Amino acid sequence: MYIDSHCHINFPELAAKLPELMQNMQNNGVTHALCVSVDLPDFPQVLALAEQYPHIYASVGVHPDYEDTPEPSAQQLVELAQHPKIIAIGETGLDYFRLQGDLEWQRERFRQHIRASRLSRKPLIIHTRAASADTIRIMREEGAGTDQGGVAGVMHCFTESLEVAQAAVEMGFYISFSGILTFKSAKDLQAVAKALPLDRILIETDSPYLAPVPFRGKMNEPAYVKHVGEFLADLRGISVLEVQQTTTENFFRLFQFAREA
Repeated sequence: MYIDSHCHINFPELAAKLPELMQNMQNNGVTHALCVSVDLPDFPQVLALAEQYPHIYASVGVHPDYEDTPEPSAQQLVELAQHPKIIAIGETGLDYFRLQGDLEWQRERFRQHIRASRLSRKPLIIHTRAASADTIRIMREEGAGTDQGGVAGVMHCFTESLEVAQAAVEMGFYISFSGILTFKSAKDLQAVAKALPLDRILIETDSPYLAPVPFRGKMNEPAYVKHVGEFLADLRGISVLEVQQTTTENFFRLFQFAREA
């Protein structure tokens, strides 16, 4: 069985065909999925999906790309995270690729999420793009990770270097690979996925984006996480069953509140 550790099935293009998505998950052995929040106005939709489907979990947070949206305080995030189907804080982080200029607001938003994670004891979902040095620096400054008394988390849709991955792992974080891993152009990323300990790896779709081969260029969905898992097994020269079992164990070890939902 597989778990899609990061998806956005509340987005309109996927929400319009939820029964089909759920059936496709079942047909492909995808037993659970984590629907990830990107802003507070749409958070009720994310939570409603988790409440409707027992095998869907949710997070609460505001994505770094969302500039014109209500800013969350750590306390507000903690209060929203008290719901039993909310198993994580995020996604949060830094993105210097899409936005430029004075991005101090982005860094402050990231800090609020880290503080909320420490207060709620729920793990962080971190997005980082073209900002790895500041991401790791702020994680350390705010005490993210188990090495500083914080909570573990995941670097989602990872595309950075092995050194960045190792720095995150040292803090107790997991590294999640999306369909990008299956792209022919992703040789450096494939080397990272091959080098990391399997017990620190998660797999995801980030759907509706980044569909893996053989669906590249099409709309992504949670069922397709199977192809990420199969590619990872082939890349590492291990069985698909080992990838299924280990990534599933990793998910429930990190997102411990998922066992209680």
